Amino acid sequence: MTEKPAGPRPERLAGRELLDTVTAELQKQPDVAVGRMFGSEGYSVRGKLFAFVSTDGSLVAKLPAERIEALGFDNMVMHGGPAKEWATVPLTDGADRWRAVCDEAHAFVDEITPR
Repeated sequence: MTEKPAGPRPERLAGRELLDTVTAELQKQPDVAVGRMFGSEGYSVRGKLFAFVSTDGSLVAKLPAERIEALGFDNMVMHGGPAKEWATVPLTDGADRWRAVCDEAHAFVDEITPR
């Protein structure tokens, strides 16, 4: 049997570093905090996650289903099926794309989360 390496995969570490970088301005807002979901740390608005990094290093961001389709993103797959409002954005899409998606995800979750 092959032993799994300890600790996060390099892709996840790279994605996490990129997420921290592209959300630097958002992190300064009083309602934004670190949150956990699906075994990963990400960023939340008033306790509701809007972005995190998957095990393969992709950004996972909460967006309206129609917006995910319009942007051409895939939905995150959870328990064999698509998660309706969770988009995956490959690590290779880069910082500018990730920043724009995180800004949009933050605005969406801010709008739908009670104050």
